[in-house]
Amino acid sequence: MTRRIAHLDMDAFFASVELLTYPELRGQPVAVGGRSAPSPQRMADGRLRFARLAEYAGRGVLTTATYEARALGLHSGMGIMKAAQRAPQAILLPANFEAYRQASRDFKAAVATLAPDIEDRGIDEIYIDLSALTSDMTTALALVQQLKAAVHAATGLTCSIGVAPNKLLAKICSDLDKPDGITLLNAADVPTRLWPLPVRKINGIGPKAGEKLATLGIATIGELAQADPIFLQQQFGRSTGHWLHQAANGIDDSPLVTHREPKSISRETTFERDLHARHDRTELGEILSSLCLRVAADLERKGVAGRTIGIKLRHDDFTTVTRDVTLAEATADAHVIRRTAASCLRRVPLEHRLRLMGVRVSGLAPRQAAPEDPGAAQGELLLA
Repeated sequence: MTRRIAHLDMDAFFASVELLTYPELRGQPVAVGGRSAPSPQRMADGRLRFARLAEYAGRGVLTTATYEARALGLHSGMGIMKAAQRAPQAILLPANFEAYRQASRDFKAAVATLAPDIEDRGIDEIYIDLSALTSDMTTALALVQQLKAAVHAATGLTCSIGVAPNKLLAKICSDLDKPDGITLLNAADVPTRLWPLPVRKINGIGPKAGEKLATLGIATIGELAQADPIFLQQQFGRSTGHWLHQAANGIDDSPLVTHREPKSISRETTFERDLHARHDRTELGEILSSLCLRVAADLERKGVAGRTIGIKLRHDDFTTVTRDVTLAEATADAHVIRRTAASCLRRVPLEHRLRLMGVRVSGLAPRQAAPEDPGAAQGELLLA
């Protein structure tokens, strides 16, 4: 059977969900993010006043941006202070993750009614196996149009879909005609459609690999496809060099993974200001308790428990340290996680101020009922 794999990517997902709430912002540069970004305020005349990037003060990062904001150089992961320098008058909205999670559930459920073989790749993207549902690209196009209509009916949002013989090509295709696009690609189209693109269009080629390829005189996917495979293996190692050559030629046999057990669950937060281990002891304790409660809720929702509890700290000099403890029995109890995370903290020298804290539970297995543990008080931070 000829494989026909679709990659569905929601268009500017978080920002688009916000525009459902604030349709008056359509067509404007809008950024979403920042832990303390102000919510819109209702004015005396009934209109909403939206904060601008120039008004923000803090260390937050952008979660996403509308396409109009992206045209001004804004993108997800960018520090908000840097974004404010590029587009000070762009509108800033706080993130509403519960709304994003609900929209994610809705669009995936809508797709599943038409094409149930789905690999979940995150909150805003999925792979779909259309092979058994379509006989050729014409029927694939008709099904994709139905999928897009179903997603829009369920969420009010648009998506872009790429269809190709494998996951690697489908992922590239879904990005070629954004927003609200459809791109179909056969294996024979690779030289004309894929090879002129920059190498970074291949998912898995990051900034460092892209820079190294550039120093080797390889800028496009076509140049990578025509490079000597042995040369690539000498430069990147046998496995990576082989993969680079295969990917550039559109070869990918990876299957859809329709069920994936989580290996770990974690939560972390970057502070608005650097916190001192002793002077800000109470605030750090509250943050640690909150992270542990959120991790425990995630474990509960997924029906799993874990044996290894760890913490992650990033200092004001950007050095990162981790510590973990493996328990005799798996747990999903917030008190046990809180107490164990605090014991990990006692093993970390805290001479520097902290800018980030995280809690992680790994070694996961299906959760079984366990006796409750009263644990430590939620506000108590156990520091040496």
